[in-house]
Amino acid sequence: MNKKRLVSMLLVSAMTAALFTGCGSDGNQTSGDGTTSAGTDSTTEEAGIKEFTAFFGVAGSEINDDNEVQQLIAEKVGAKVKETWLTGQTADEAVGTMIAGGEYPDFIEGQTGTTQLYEAGALVALDDYLDDYPNIKNLFTDLEWEKLRQEDGHIYWIPQFSCIKNEEKVCAHNDEAFWIQARVLKWADYPEIRTMDQYFDLIEAYNAANPTMEDGTANIPYTILCDDWRYFCLENAPQFLDGYPNDGSCMVDPETLTVLDYNTSDTAVKYFRKLNEEYKKGIVDPESFTQSYDEYISKLSTGRVLGMIDQWWDFAYTAGDAIKQAGLDAQGCDYIPLPITIDESVKNQWHNAGGAFNSGSGLAITVSCKDVPGALKLINDLLDQDIHNLRFWGVEGVDYEVDENGEFYRTPEQRMQASDTEYKASHMCSYSYFPQYNGTSDDGINANKPDGQAREFFDGLNDDVKEAFQAYGAETYVEMLGTNEAPGEWYPMWSFSNNFNTSTPGGMAWTKIGEVKHEYLPQVVMAADFDKAWADYMDAYNACKPEDFISELQAELDSRMELAAKFK
Repeated sequence: MNKKRLVSMLLVSAMTAALFTGCGSDGNQTSGDGTTSAGTDSTTEEAGIKEFTAFFGVAGSEINDDNEVQQLIAEKVGAKVKETWLTGQTADEAVGTMIAGGEYPDFIEGQTGTTQLYEAGALVALDDYLDDYPNIKNLFTDLEWEKLRQEDGHIYWIPQFSCIKNEEKVCAHNDEAFWIQARVLKWADYPEIRTMDQYFDLIEAYNAANPTMEDGTANIPYTILCDDWRYFCLENAPQFLDGYPNDGSCMVDPETLTVLDYNTSDTAVKYFRKLNEEYKKGIVDPESFTQSYDEYISKLSTGRVLGMIDQWWDFAYTAGDAIKQAGLDAQGCDYIPLPITIDESVKNQWHNAGGAFNSGSGLAITVSCKDVPGALKLINDLLDQDIHNLRFWGVEGVDYEVDENGEFYRTPEQRMQASDTEYKASHMCSYSYFPQYNGTSDDGINANKPDGQAREFFDGLNDDVKEAFQAYGAETYVEMLGTNEAPGEWYPMWSFSNNFNTSTPGGMAWTKIGEVKHEYLPQVVMAADFDKAWADYMDAYNACKPEDFISELQAELDSRMELAAKFK
């Protein structure tokens, strides 16, 4: 590691002057009227580099103050950001504390607290600025920008993960799935697993034959993450099992454009009955309903967990990297998604083309920021292609190479260091909660992120995953599931429901439903008498007046479709 770090530092120093001159999308863009705002309360300047602050209402990893790529970017664009992440609180609690004190960072992503920030007048309206920052303006279509307008007619945040630039390139399934370890599939000679029953039958059989890992540590056949907002890992599977995409809070019939409630469906009963059966058999981890997110990630990192439902982004960059670093891939401990539905007649929609436009939250600039043009210029500059390459690929010759055709790739050593926690903290700087691109680079050759580069993606897979993919005739996680067309203009409904609060009947119902699910669903899974536990749950659920929630979702769906029709 020391040798790598030394090489990295030498190359960074040598490349700085040659590669990084000028700033802005046209090489000479300035802030606002061409000058820097005089206010410095929220930024400091060291050697001509502005320093902004940012808070993100999610857990995340801070980078070192002397991070090498962050410094390279700062020298290119004239600014850097000190990022802080959620610790020990919910996003609502953290945002509430800021509002009470009236002090904010320059940038903020409030997650579930975004509505609070807007209603408190804590955010700067951005629409009058957008034409001056073409990289930002070009992130979205006119319709998408219109979807971001709030009740007062202004736009206050920029979705970070909703832009596909040029051709869509997807190899990793970044979304939710039933995941299973490669060793389980290999043991069974790579069977076709299409249904929930087949999935659990396989896990049961494997665990009976192989109750421990190679060192004698007991396997955990199936665990469930239920911590705080991540209880989607328990509660929302019925929508996928019935073949619907991830609208999160509901299902939408694409033919009638009607909102459907997955919580009360026949499939929901079958799903939770199955979990109850597996719990009684000792397959479901008894700590599922008390473990924290950190404890869950720690379990996955040991390689002991055979299967679970989760979003790829929720575990792959922590537990997945830990498995690689510990060499547990040699035991087949990597996770692979399976196209599970309630029965084989249902076509799965775990993966859809086109991404998901999240109008409900994004990166905002707060009223505490004394240099709004400078802050917007930084966002704009971070979207320049060369800067974007630095963010997600790193430094050429250190983090990746370029072949004779101009295609980026990594050596085995570079792939290993990219998964090393210490290396990432000291060297890599993706500014992961700032706006970014998926899709294809302006060069027409490379993916904007390594996980979209087909050759690099496959070459970088651990051997256990490669073997499984080859057995199933696939080269990517997406091919394991299949790709569906993008859903309709309503999609995704979670971008609306995530911002519900108790100010409306539907929001009140949504809040109560969340409380009831947290209380009752663990009891349903663990119950000695499933039918009674389910009936008790349904009584409590219906007392929340879910019809109010569904009604407001339907009104929002209708509104979205009407807005889309105006832009056709």
